[in-house]
Amino acid sequence: MRIFTQEIIVAPQHIDIQNRVSNLCYVQWMQDLAINHSTVQGWGVERYDAEGHGWGVRQHTITYKRPALAGDVITAATWVAELASRQSLRRYLFWRAADRSVLAEAATVWIYIDMATGRPSRLPASLQSAFEVVEDDKEVLQFLQG
Repeated sequence: MRIFTQEIIVAPQHIDIQNRVSNLCYVQWMQDLAINHSTVQGWGVERYDAEGHGWGVRQHTITYKRPALAGDVITAATWVAELASRQSLRRYLFWRAADRSVLAEAATVWIYIDMATGRPSRLPASLQSAFEVVEDDKEVLQFLQG
């Protein structure tokens, strides 16, 4: 699956004092999307545990375009934009189909680590082959727009 999507319904607990989705929710959603996409590709938490390796975050970035409000139905998309020997750049797009608007664009630099030492480790070939890189972000927006 090149582009993983998941529907999110904005609930009251997602709303901050400015009456929009909290920044913390976006970061949580990003992590959840990455885990769910990896699981669908055959690399769930149990497999990483068995391998003694996993992912750690080096950097998150989020650009907010429009606020998401209580009751909104959001399509959250994620994909692997770059895959190197020890790290991955994963991008995210949060889309509200009701008004065809991008709510936020985000990215995470994930570092593949040895869980025993905490040090970066090389991605095994089986992990690299599980993810197809999507280099053009426009492909994702076209996918969401139908």
